[in-house]
Order: sequence, then structure tokens, then C-alpha cells
Amino acid sequence: MFGIELALIWAVLIAVAVFLYVALDGFDLGVGILFPFAKDARERDQMQAAIAPVWDGNETWLVLGGGGLFAAFPKAYAALMPALYIPIILMLLALIFRGVAFEFRHQGRATGKRWWTIAFSGGSLVATAAQGLVLGGFVQGVALDKGAFAGGPFDWLTPFSLLVAASLVAGYALLGAAWLVYKTQGALFDRARRWVMQLSVIVAVAMAGVSLATLGIDPRVTARWGVSMTSIDWPVFLQLAPLPLVAAGLCFFLWRGAETRNHLLPYGLSVALFAVGYLGLAISLWPYIVPFAMTPGEAAAADNALALMLWGALPMLPIILAYTAYVYWLFRAKVGDDAAYH
Repeated sequence: MFGIELALIWAVLIAVAVFLYVALDGFDLGVGILFPFAKDARERDQMQAAIAPVWDGNETWLVLGGGGLFAAFPKAYAALMPALYIPIILMLLALIFRGVAFEFRHQGRATGKRWWTIAFSGGSLVATAAQGLVLGGFVQGVALDKGAFAGGPFDWLTPFSLLVAASLVAGYALLGAAWLVYKTQGALFDRARRWVMQLSVIVAVAMAGVSLATLGIDPRVTARWGVSMTSIDWPVFLQLAPLPLVAAGLCFFLWRGAETRNHLLPYGLSVALFAVGYLGLAISLWPYIVPFAMTPGEAAAADNALALMLWGALPMLPIILAYTAYVYWLFRAKVGDDAAYH
């Protein structure tokens, strides 16, 4: 029992780390996705300055999530990685390419700066799409034989994973636009407001599409939500029905917050919208850490290893959170119309 409790604690810690990565690194990836829609190079400089103080620290949570999965759930890591090697490698290469482009963009002359602008935007788009493919491949499950991956190298490439990838691109773009509403002023502020209003509608449709598609992934998912092709288990369905209603309400207030020129509300509501989607996904997949084959208890490392790592993680997590909060507070001011990353 103690081992199962430790496994659940680590599953929650990894889930929190992944969500923090999505909420934080999602907006700076979204800013890169929105680069082509800026009016000119000056606006792109302003967009880059809006994320410059915090963008590289946001990826801390990706390292923590991936490293935690490897250390705490080695069986799950060994089952998932071979199934998702291609999109994961694509994501890592895009993140590296994007990081180099971010640092070099402001140093280039006209032609060089144009090239690094394309590289930063393209890297952001590819990294986001790759993350969506990883998520889609994960949710639809992987073929296992005695705990080892037994499928093909392109099992992750399905209409469902492509839908999830496109939806995540729209979602990160929404986070990026909402962050720009919070951090910018002038013409870019007004342009970001329009982006939020447009993307809130697109994301609402995308979330509905992914949610409906997820119901068809496995009979256990449809049973969890109390629906089937022929009937509805109303007591179960009504318990979970508030989630899609909350998501719809958040999308409306997102649109309304941008329309009324609220500065911080759109970003907060965007994060809340992702939290609702994350919770819905957790409900659909519980209790599996590898859908639909392994639970946390089955995939976890030995009890003494989990306990030892927990003693290291517990004091470090508050420090990382405190430092992250301090950095965001320190650089909370809006960037000006003439701001540029140096």
C-alpha cells in the first residue's frame, strides 16, 4: 500500500510539472506561432521582448516532467519512449533550433534577422505540433507485449493525433496572445486583443472536437463519461457535465475580457481553460499512466527509490516555484512600443 501511495504522489507531481510547463512555456511558444501575424519587424521585436526575461526558465518544468517519468516510472518510460521517439526527437530539435534563433535574432542584420525570425517562428510551430502528436499518441494508447512496446514507429500518426496537434497549436497561440495582452501596449496590445477574441472561438471548437474524438478512443473512456452509442448513464454524465459547461463559459469570458480591454484576465482564463481540459483528460484516462495498459503502481520504481527521490523533490519544488514567481514579479511591467530584446 505504501508503494502505491508513493506512486500516486509521484504521478501527481509529474502531472503538475507537465501542466506548469504547458501554462508557462505554452505562452512563449504561442508568441512564436503568432510571429507571422505581426504587422512588422518592430512589433516582432516587442513580442520577443515580452517573453525574453522568462522564456528559457519555463522549460524547467519539461525537464522535471520527463526526468520524473524516467526516474519514478521506468516501466512507463520504457513503454512510451519507443512508441513516440519520432515526435519527441522532432520536438527537442525544434526547441533547440528555436532557442538558438531567439538568441541570434536580435544580432542579425536585415537578411540574417529575417532568417532567424522564420527559424524562431517555425521552431515554435514545429515544437508545439510535435507536442500535440506526442499527446495524441499517448492518449490513444500504445501496443504493448509483456510491458514492452510492440507496435510500429508510426503508430502515433493518426487522424486523432493530428487533430490534437492542430488543437494544441491553436491553444498555445491563445496563451501567447493572452500573454501579449498582459505584457504589451499600443497597437500590438489591440492586435493581441483581436487575436484572443478570434482564437477563443477556434479553441472552443477544437476542444469540443478533441473531446468527442477522445470518447471513441476506448470503451472505458465512454463508460467513464457515462455515454455510449445507444444510451446515456445520466447519474454519471450529470456529475461530469459541468466540465464542458465550464470550458464553454471560460471561452466566452475570454472573448469578453479581450473585448473590454482587460489586461490580465485573458491570460488567467486561458490557463484555467487548459486546466479544465487537463482535468477532463485525467478523468478519461484514470487510473492509467500508460493508456490503457499500466497504472502508476504497476509502472513505478522500487519503494525505496521513490521515497529517496521524494526527499529530494519536496524541498526543491518550493524553491523552484518561489524563484519562478519572483522572476515573473520582477519583470511584471509592460514592454513599450519601442522595446526590443538585447
